[in-house]
Amino acid sequence: MSDEKPPQLVDYFVVAGLAEASRALEEEQQPRPARPGEPITDVAVIIRSQGEEVPQGFTCIETSTSGHPVELNAGLLNNPQMFLCYKRGRDKPPLIELGVHYEGKDRPKPGYHILDTTPYSRSANLAAGSPGHQRTFLTFRRASEPPGHHTLGVTDICLVMPSKGESTPHTFCRVDKNLNTSMWGPALFLCYKIAVAKDNTLVYEAGLLSRYPEQDSESFPLPESVPVFCLPMGATIESWPVGTKYPLPVFSTFVLTGASGDKVYGAAIQFHEAFPRERLSEAQALRLGLLSVVDRRPVPGRSLHTRKSICVLSHWPFFDVFRKFLMFIYRYSISGPHVLPLETHISHFMHNVPFPSPQRPRILVQMSPYDSLLLCRPVSSPLPLSGASFLTLLQNLGPDNAVALLVAVLTEQKLLIHSLRPDVLTSVGEALVAMIFPLRWQCPYIPLCPLALADVLCAPVPFIVGIHSSYFDLYEPPRDVIFVDLDTNTIFQSEERKLLSPRALPRRPCKVLLASLHSLAQQLDELLSAPGEEEPPELVLSDAEAAGARRAQLELEARAAFLRFMACALRGYRSFLRPIAPAPAPAGRDAGSLFALQGFLRSRERAYQRFYAQLLRTQLFTQFIEDCSFASDREPCLEFFDTCVDKVQVDLEKPEDAPLMELDDPRGGEHTVFITPPEQPAGPDGSEPPARYRYDGFPALRPELLEPPRDPLVAQLCQARSSAPSSPAPRRTKQEMKVAQRVAQKSSAVPELWARCLLGHCYGLWFLYLPTHVRAAPAKLRALQLAYDVLRKMEQHKVVLPDEVCYRILMQLCGQYGEPVLSVRVLLEMKRAGIVPNTVTYGYYNKAVLESKWPAGTQGGRLRWAKLRNVVLGAAQFRQPLRQRQRRGDPRGDQPPPAPRPPLQRQTTWAGRTLRDPEPGPAPRLVKSGSLSFPGPSRGEGDPRAGAGPPLLPVTPTPPRPRPRGAPGSADGSLSDIGTDESGGDEPGGGPGTGGGPGGGPGTGTATPRRGLAAKLQQLLSPGKRPPPRPAEPPREPGGRRGSEQRDGDPSSRRSPAETLLRPRERPESTASESSVSLGSELDLSDASGGSTGAPKSTEPPLDGTAGTEPPALEVLLSSCSRCPGCAGLVFDEELMAGWTSDDSNLNTSCPFCSRSFVPFLSIEIRDFRPPPPSCPQPLFSPPGPARCPPSPQGPVLSDRRRCLELDETPELCNGCAETPPPGRRERVAFAYVSPLVLRKELESLVENEGGELLARPELVDSHPIIYWNLVWYFQRLGLPSNLPLLLLGSQHAPRDPQPPEPSRVRVRLLWDVLSPDPESCPPLYVLWRLHSNIPPRLHPWGPPAPPFSLPFLEALLSHVGLNEVHKAIGLFLDTLAAPGAPRTLHRSIYRELLFLTLAALGREHTDIAAFDRRYRSALGKLGGALGRDELRRRRAQPPSPKATDCRRTFGAPPEC
Repeated sequence: MSDEKPPQLVDYFVVAGLAEASRALEEEQQPRPARPGEPITDVAVIIRSQGEEVPQGFTCIETSTSGHPVELNAGLLNNPQMFLCYKRGRDKPPLIELGVHYEGKDRPKPGYHILDTTPYSRSANLAAGSPGHQRTFLTFRRASEPPGHHTLGVTDICLVMPSKGESTPHTFCRVDKNLNTSMWGPALFLCYKIAVAKDNTLVYEAGLLSRYPEQDSESFPLPESVPVFCLPMGATIESWPVGTKYPLPVFSTFVLTGASGDKVYGAAIQFHEAFPRERLSEAQALRLGLLSVVDRRPVPGRSLHTRKSICVLSHWPFFDVFRKFLMFIYRYSISGPHVLPLETHISHFMHNVPFPSPQRPRILVQMSPYDSLLLCRPVSSPLPLSGASFLTLLQNLGPDNAVALLVAVLTEQKLLIHSLRPDVLTSVGEALVAMIFPLRWQCPYIPLCPLALADVLCAPVPFIVGIHSSYFDLYEPPRDVIFVDLDTNTIFQSEERKLLSPRALPRRPCKVLLASLHSLAQQLDELLSAPGEEEPPELVLSDAEAAGARRAQLELEARAAFLRFMACALRGYRSFLRPIAPAPAPAGRDAGSLFALQGFLRSRERAYQRFYAQLLRTQLFTQFIEDCSFASDREPCLEFFDTCVDKVQVDLEKPEDAPLMELDDPRGGEHTVFITPPEQPAGPDGSEPPARYRYDGFPALRPELLEPPRDPLVAQLCQARSSAPSSPAPRRTKQEMKVAQRVAQKSSAVPELWARCLLGHCYGLWFLYLPTHVRAAPAKLRALQLAYDVLRKMEQHKVVLPDEVCYRILMQLCGQYGEPVLSVRVLLEMKRAGIVPNTVTYGYYNKAVLESKWPAGTQGGRLRWAKLRNVVLGAAQFRQPLRQRQRRGDPRGDQPPPAPRPPLQRQTTWAGRTLRDPEPGPAPRLVKSGSLSFPGPSRGEGDPRAGAGPPLLPVTPTPPRPRPRGAPGSADGSLSDIGTDESGGDEPGGGPGTGGGPGGGPGTGTATPRRGLAAKLQQLLSPGKRPPPRPAEPPREPGGRRGSEQRDGDPSSRRSPAETLLRPRERPESTASESSVSLGSELDLSDASGGSTGAPKSTEPPLDGTAGTEPPALEVLLSSCSRCPGCAGLVFDEELMAGWTSDDSNLNTSCPFCSRSFVPFLSIEIRDFRPPPPSCPQPLFSPPGPARCPPSPQGPVLSDRRRCLELDETPELCNGCAETPPPGRRERVAFAYVSPLVLRKELESLVENEGGELLARPELVDSHPIIYWNLVWYFQRLGLPSNLPLLLLGSQHAPRDPQPPEPSRVRVRLLWDVLSPDPESCPPLYVLWRLHSNIPPRLHPWGPPAPPFSLPFLEALLSHVGLNEVHKAIGLFLDTLAAPGAPRTLHRSIYRELLFLTLAALGREHTDIAAFDRRYRSALGKLGGALGRDELRRRRAQPPSPKATDCRRTFGAPPEC
């Protein structure tokens, strides 16, 4: 598990202000002309033609900005010569807004005053000289608060005439209503500027006054520039008139970007406090107006103040929470006295307030009895975390200007954002860099730039800088910068730097973007202008919450609008990425080698190529291509963007119905952690201690008063456990999880898709385990090649994968172990499967190709020798048919043909010899079940198929080669001789020939009379009437004859309907029959109706770490058959799979009989065969006797009828598998059986929280048993290699011996039926059949058999099934159940009883389960008319659902009952 520290809410607390080493800022620069010291408090209109003069204290505006004479009504016929005048002062609240009012057209705005008369009581109508025009008046709005030293107000007024080439001055706000309403004369517009009018101020660079903690963190040291960002306009010393009201604290935010691109967010409040006059020099006092200039006498009536700031730094943009905390700290410092010092509250907030986690999404912090704040976990979003506010952007700039700025950012222009509100600058700046997602701004970015860093505006690179508007009162701005004034909603472009028109953008996506932004702006205006009526407090609170939720929804829609535009603009970019297939060149990371730039440009429309040409040349796009090509921390974001690209439709002129962003808001959770305020110390006698902490100003922090964490357990409970970096890319991205969940929901309604969905998640589980398996493998390349073979088999069998995690893990493992060539093959396999790799997978691929060492370009003699070897082997294979033909045409019959040179072989049988080896003796040797053949004359040494054996490596479930079916009379070792073939003989001593291969060559001899089908079934199925085992076959005679065995192998013989049930038809693309798994033997689990990849093949060795010839140390029996608690019916594996839901948190399945939901269980029995230590008493073991047991550990095959009959005569053999010896110790446990969807989610969480190394340690068995046993079950079902069973040897289930035997192995057996029978219940029919056949059952004890279930009854059922009269078998079963003495309750369905009985009697090699299902459904349709479907369902006669049948076909049936 990783030891990374949990997220911390606050990193530093900083106090900034005027330090001893602070330098003056205004002395180093050449300031512009002095700004006005007082704001404008009044405006007036005078009519000079009526003899009115400028009032005292007023200033008249007689010219425009460029010096042209102006009159307010110059276009009227009788020009009354009206002029505008203004007055400055501090005796009144300043004006904060001006306007023009058209009477009869405009409604009076609340708070505005109409200037309707002149100072001389005449009408101030600007259209007074023209009776036909509407009356026009000036309006103004005055600040409501009393005048203060830092009050915003109108500081300048001017008039502009556009016809004279004049434009609105920078930082001025223009009233867009013409003052000249006549038809004659030039248009005239009123402009005004809002600023802070103040004088007697000294500005210094801010310094660090205090900080906590004192020591820097290793991961994030405190930047030295933090104080200047806390006070961006500098630390000031100001002289105020006595009695001036203190201004309210100003909240501001800023962002610091590290070298690695990590953002640190700062939240600060600026406030004023008294400054001692003794610290001033005489020069400073003169500049502040505290001394007279002539005689240097003190000026009375003045007070000194300085500006300070307190700030918190965090990696999380919780600006509202930080604002409340800082305001509480500020109010605490100016009030008092207090019992606790200020430092206690600061350290308490930093140490004891945890970061919200998914388990505790809400943190309620009580700072005092009257102050509290609620800290909620950030909304889970695939987009990068930022402090952007798109609504603030729309509110201050409008939709059209927002789109213009989008063009400016995409083409990397120099942008200077300014405003008088510092808290707005950061929100808008963050929105500008967030609107271009997935691109990242690579140039300088300072959303709130201090005056000390204003030199960045002269940089010759693009930038986005925000600054206070008072900067323009001090300095001359650069000329090649685009100015964005947030206070006046204007964009100023210089002649040197012109923006592209928004028309250069793609038309339809831009049109949809503008329409969405206009709609959002209108909704925002309605939200902000809602009338505030007096309501009860509880309604006010609910309305505030509703307004907050509505604002959050609008914010999400605005962000989605920009995201849709970017998805449309970059649509199809992934097809132009160039993967690195060969060994990379030194310039492999160049954008031109990673992306087809010209191809992408030609794919765009010609009208927009100018915009795209500029975009492709930017650093934005270059970095974007590198992020898409190589693994980075932005992979989840880029993968989310790819899903958005797939969703959008460029040709639409409205947004899509499906939202692009689906956020999971965790704030609706009920789990809330309550953080109490710091405890007050008690007095000596238990009374309240005296309040002794009082502050005249914000103090310097005292380290001795800063307390350590009070309750660290609270923080630990609320932290989310960090990801363990041990496993390579094991976890799916959030988008992959959402897509997989949607696919699962759609697949759950379609039976075939549901089974494939479960199978794909099962393979995903194995690939999650693959890093652990490769790490433990001695040959890494061999293990990686095995995983690659699994991928190929999955693609061949059309396994539907829900995501790309399988490919991604294998790619990163290839890079980790230095196999770039295999990584390229994996990518080609993805493309062959039709899968386009997403950004995450593509990044891991290129990383593996670039960072791995490629093999030498020239292979030398190794490649040439390999080619020569292939040529020699190919020539040898071509010679084999010629040699075989020569042997057949050899006239010498008295001498055996010379043994040809055996071809090169890589595969052997279980006995260690090839199938081409001659027989060692007269006794037939046993081969593995999948071979189904014995040496014979029809397939000799020259047949290349005769030597097929198990592969050397247990790779993945492999489809067997299509086995040619012989004629009914052929000696193929099958049960096809029970058909209607008239040429078959069945003497006790010489039955059908068994000496040939699967092809079975014809023999010569006399034909015996045909026996009836019923008689053959009776002979075959009746244990008491079976002939004794036949002796070993005699040596083969020349010419292919075998003693007295002579049969006519006419291929045109007829076949009975029973043969179609017992022998499935071969299909060209089929792997094998669903019935090809025999009870108790390791055979194929696939289905006859289609290829299956869900089972180990018969030609493969065990995959659980056991060898075929050595006894196991432990044997594990697993069964998923579960009992429904509602109806007590047994629900089998395929029915459990069909009852699962697509919810990856739901453990329940549904019963197919009563539809009740319940949790199924995996039943496990662990048998310990290890000998006890010498000190312990030796248990009584009955060693497996060799009586009648063949030398092969796998037992005889069921493809030979003589050997099938021999099984029933051998009590030691149970359906082809030798009984294991009684164990020395048994233990039975049961754990929940969960679906692959649930298991994958839990396994991902386990790997993320505790690391992938846990999957290789025995602690997994004891600490996470549900995950462990389910993984063992699924891996064994699919035949996938793993070392999980060996972990049992170190767990609590298998106590370690002082000297454990070597080697220690574990054998796992999967059971279809229950593991522990109910002693009170009647045995199932297949167990009764085994009891009548003197075959000991696997489980003990069963209850007494019911009297009606006799041997003739079982034979009658089998006879009906063999004659394809399944409806009669069902009817007989139902009638028998109604007879006296029959069991009252039937735990297994009638379908299950008949199926298991057929499998037990005939063997799975000779029973086609798919054909049995078809016959059963047809029979049930015949009975439905007579008995009724409801009655059949009540009596549990219905077959499995189509979903359950498809699950069994896809996964295969467990090999044993």
